[in-house]
Amino acid sequence: MNNPLEVLSPEQSDDLMTSLLVRFEQNMQRHAGLQWTEVQSKLIVQPAKLWSLNEMERTGGEPDVVGYNPQTNQYLFFDCAAESPKGRRSLCYDRASWEARKEHKPTGNALDIAAAMGIELLSEADYRVLQTLGAFDTKTSSWLQTPAEIRALGGAIFGDCRYNQVFVYHNGAESYYAARGFRGLLRV
Repeated sequence: MNNPLEVLSPEQSDDLMTSLLVRFEQNMQRHAGLQWTEVQSKLIVQPAKLWSLNEMERTGGEPDVVGYNPQTNQYLFFDCAAESPKGRRSLCYDRASWEARKEHKPTGNALDIAAAMGIELLSEADYRVLQTLGAFDTKTSSWLQTPAEIRALGGAIFGDCRYNQVFVYHNGAESYYAARGFRGLLRV
């Protein structure tokens, strides 16, 4: 969870809200039937969520509303940048995999950075939903939440889209590549 002192200035909040509104209006196919005024009213009263969205934006994620869960009364924001966010690439999967690297350590790991941003990695199911909304990761790939049984054996999963097909693969969790980052989910 992010630090409660991590809040945006009024100017930063206004700039972010404007960017989110423009993206919302330009991509109505991602959130058919949802109203921006309802999303905005939830964001205004949750400054920590707004800070997390700003972190998603700052690192190149281009967050957008992709759904609403009536059971929890929450809107779902995913990173909707065409490729894996530029500011979150060249990372291994988690702290254990980062610590296991003896040389050529990356600057960090996906799970710790996501936690510091106050977001979650997309699950495989989330990633497949995202891929129904457009063409994503056609040149890059994104780490995904990895089932514990795979992680216990040293692996982690990631996804991409090639040949108009969504692929979910595996790799050693300690691996990292310039074209692999992670996509986040924020519940508001």
